[in-house]
Amino acid sequence: MQVGAGNAWRGLVHVALVAGLVAGCADGEDKAPASTSASADAASGSDVARSGGTIGAEGSACELPVTFDIAEDWAAESVDAAAGGAAEELADALLHQGPVTAACEVDAKPAGNIGFLRVWTGEPGDDDARTVLEAFVAAEDGVSKEKYSSFEADGLTGAEVEYLYTSELLEETKKERALAVTTPDGPVVLHLGGMDTEEHEAMLPAYELAKRTLHGS
Repeated sequence: MQVGAGNAWRGLVHVALVAGLVAGCADGEDKAPASTSASADAASGSDVARSGGTIGAEGSACELPVTFDIAEDWAAESVDAAAGGAAEELADALLHQGPVTAACEVDAKPAGNIGFLRVWTGEPGDDDARTVLEAFVAAEDGVSKEKYSSFEADGLTGAEVEYLYTSELLEETKKERALAVTTPDGPVVLHLGGMDTEEHEAMLPAYELAKRTLHGS
């Protein structure tokens, strides 16, 4: 596994998003701030977003060891980390973090936010959810002020962490969080980032929806 690889992937995506926003503004496009996004509107009345469907089951956008609801207007897409040749080398460098590999990303842009809810999966083993989550976080550079807790959802006992992530590339610090559960098919980590802390907090209702609807598949 590539230690800190997720950090590199996140940095590249963050730079691309910033570049896209700058280009859009140059073309005269209006970019709605996080406070006016669909997810933020949901947050104003509830801490859980409206459901836009379920992923994880066979035949869904992402087949996973768990199922959960994604927020309305968010778009899920499977991540292929097993391509061949040079693509495989790139995937190995960017799509592995600690004990897990990127399997799915749920894009908030169709709902008006800049960020993703990403799903990472791993091989079956003896580690509990807290151990998996700690290894996931430890594989990141720039993490500080971690706060761990536990939760239960549909019989699944999980671990959750809130922390600060500082990008050396962009010289910015922002809030992030993740949760982990273990299943007979291996561990699963759900991670919520965001372009900045404002976007992260606006997307929390979607994260809470996923957490509260989490089921073993």
